[in-house]
Amino acid sequence: QRGGVTVTARMRGGSARVALLLFTATSVSGLLTGLVAKVGGNPAGVQSSKSTSSKSSGKMALPLVVAFDLDATLWVPEMYQLWGGGAPFKKQSDGSLLDKKGTRCTMMGNSAALLYELNTDPKWKDTKVAYCSCTDEPSWAAECMRLFEVGDGITMEKAAPIKQIFKATKTEHFKRIHSSTGIAYKQMIFFDNEEHNCKSVKQLGVTCIYTPRGMTPAEWDRGLKEYVANQSK
Repeated sequence: QRGGVTVTARMRGGSARVALLLFTATSVSGLLTGLVAKVGGNPAGVQSSKSTSSKSSGKMALPLVVAFDLDATLWVPEMYQLWGGGAPFKKQSDGSLLDKKGTRCTMMGNSAALLYELNTDPKWKDTKVAYCSCTDEPSWAAECMRLFEVGDGITMEKAAPIKQIFKATKTEHFKRIHSSTGIAYKQMIFFDNEEHNCKSVKQLGVTCIYTPRGMTPAEWDRGLKEYVANQSK
């Protein structure tokens, strides 16, 4: 069989006899594809591997560390605002907490949904979640993290394997994260409700997002866009 044409020949006992047996639509398609390829075209319905790879390579770059402040970023009120009350906290049916004085504590904006996504969506499997906080009452914050749930029984405490919760500058928190993980500052993003913290941590190369109203879908989306833009700098 040659080029889709089957040929038979008998050379002994007489002249050669040639018979055309098959010239299929598949053969025509193969010949046309070869001809178009020679002149640099692309037959309709044939997707090149180049176009496929360009689509897959166009995926958004994701940070390897997503870090959040706690007070007035992920929850309210701030821990110092609970002085006179504080621990122990009691979990309520709506997911909020009441301190011993009866002050209600709640997660802000879409904080719970974000932490749940970061822990369950496969696209974030290579990303580490961190809390960086200078809260005045770290033991109260620890209790709140054990009680607040973000979904399917996942608590705030479990949602973030990295915790830098102690009195220090936020730059010190990030230096420790960099030292323990080996992840470059440029591959981190940080959300904080205090602008001076954002300005100082930004000097390290971290993408920093100022969140004066706490975590919201708009701030999250803005943060991811800024992170992507910073990767090309």
